[in-house]
Amino acid sequence: MRRTVGVLRDTGDEADRRPVGDLAGIADLADRFATPIQQVTLRRETAVSDDLPHEVQAAAFRVVQEALTNIRRHAADAKHVEVRLRDGDGRLQVSVADDGQGGTQLPAAAHGGGFGLVGLKERVTALGGELHAGPRGGVGWEVRAEFPARKG
Repeated sequence: MRRTVGVLRDTGDEADRRPVGDLAGIADLADRFATPIQQVTLRRETAVSDDLPHEVQAAAFRVVQEALTNIRRHAADAKHVEVRLRDGDGRLQVSVADDGQGGTQLPAAAHGGGFGLVGLKERVTALGGELHAGPRGGVGWEVRAEFPARKG
C-alpha cells in the first residue's frame, strides 16, 4: 500500500521521475543487491529497447526483483549472480542466474507473505510471456522469462 501511495503522490518535478519498475530500474536493483561477498553482473544487449511497453518493463523488473530476493532467501552462499537482458527475435528475454549450492534458508518468519514465483508466472503469462525457474546444469539456479516486446 505504501508503494502505491508513493507512486500516486505528486512530488513536483516531472523531469526527475521515472516509472517504478522499468528496465533502467533493473540496473539499480543489481547495484543494490551486490555485496562484498556476492558479485552481480548485469549484461544488457544494446538491442534491448527502452521503448518497450511499460507493462513489459514492469514485469521484467519484477522478475529480476523476485529472483534476487529468492537468492537472498535460498542461496545466500552464491558468490556470483548474473542478470541478463536480451532481445531474442522481437522478444525480451530476462534471466537471473546464480552459482549457489542452495540449502541456506532464512527462518520461515523472515519470508514475506507474497506469492513468489507463482504470482510472477501469472504476471508473465498474462502478458503472453513464459517463465521458467529451476536448477542450472551443474550448480546454481536460474529464473528465465520471455515477453513479447511489442504491443500486439
